[in-house]
Amino acid sequence: MGNNAGPYGLTEEHEAIREAVREIAEREIAPFAAEVDAESRYPVEAQKALTAAGFHATHVPEAYGGEGADAIATCIVIEEVARVDVSASLIPAVNKLGSVPVILSASEDLKQRVLPSIAVGDAMISYGLSEREAGSDAAAMRTRARLEGDSWVLNGTKAWITNASVSEWFTVMAVTDPEKGAKGISAFVVHRDDPGFAVGPKEKKMGIKGSPTCELYFIDCTIPADRIVGEPGTGFTTALRTLDFTRPTIGAQAVGVAQGALDAAVAYTKDRRQFGSAVSDFQGVQFMLADMDMKIQAARHLVYVAAAAGEQGSPDVTRVSAAAKAFASDVAMQVTTDAVQLFGGAGYTQDFPVERMMRDAKITQIYEGTNQVQRMVIARSLLR
Repeated sequence: MGNNAGPYGLTEEHEAIREAVREIAEREIAPFAAEVDAESRYPVEAQKALTAAGFHATHVPEAYGGEGADAIATCIVIEEVARVDVSASLIPAVNKLGSVPVILSASEDLKQRVLPSIAVGDAMISYGLSEREAGSDAAAMRTRARLEGDSWVLNGTKAWITNASVSEWFTVMAVTDPEKGAKGISAFVVHRDDPGFAVGPKEKKMGIKGSPTCELYFIDCTIPADRIVGEPGTGFTTALRTLDFTRPTIGAQAVGVAQGALDAAVAYTKDRRQFGSAVSDFQGVQFMLADMDMKIQAARHLVYVAAAAGEQGSPDVTRVSAAAKAFASDVAMQVTTDAVQLFGGAGYTQDFPVERMMRDAKITQIYEGTNQVQRMVIARSLLR
């Protein structure tokens, strides 16, 4: 952890990772970001560049061929990619989201089957929890799984599944015992080639248009019995534990897009002249930029604290992860909106990246638990 005081320390290795990812992001990802957004196409250039450098899934443990990077390193990767393109940052973020349930709860055999392909970048993994009628109330899910001989048979539909059309593997939550509520939910690993499984068409979205979001359909989808993750009935617990480890990655996305917007706003206001001065000479503008910077700094530190809390098995990990995700995403929305304002009329056009950043930032307040749900989580922890 380095010798820094406080709950986390950034090592020289962390700084080296930031430099390396930033260079890749500037060179290989940023030039395609506007086109990826305009054409709603998957950022293949980003996937190639991140995979070639080993930044597509840095969190996978070394035992499965991964980098075994800590949670802060993963947040730094996601933050630096999101600074130029939030859609592309979902490659490492969703690989973590989909695989953490496997890392936390799967049998050794299942880990060996799934994780190495993700570690080397041959496959990606998505996460199937939400349904149309079970979003914030995830325990109300209707997807069912029943044991038939040596197979599980799944029936139902999952909604808003990130990167669904490009993933090979899916961690899916389904009800195995309807009498038991949340304690009757189990987790499974499904492969895209499994019989009875299909990925639906892409959603048309406000932002993160480079990341395909689709439904998953299970029509008597049959998988081997040993693809269950952990014991039957432990799926919802695994899902909630997973979010403790992955909410900071959404915070990292939010910090990244906010930083990208601030960087753009600083450059633009120094360059643009009105009333015979650079726009950045006006104190009203300077105070806006200062507020944007303060909020980003606070959000970044909170995200790293939350990442470290997960790493250290801290008892307050649930609360601090919820706080990091909610605070950082609220900051991202404020900062990107202010960036559009500082660009004036130009900011409202697609000639500059800030309108895309503002649209992309919005989803960070919604997915992996809306910010209303995060506030419930924090309050519950305080009032316990």
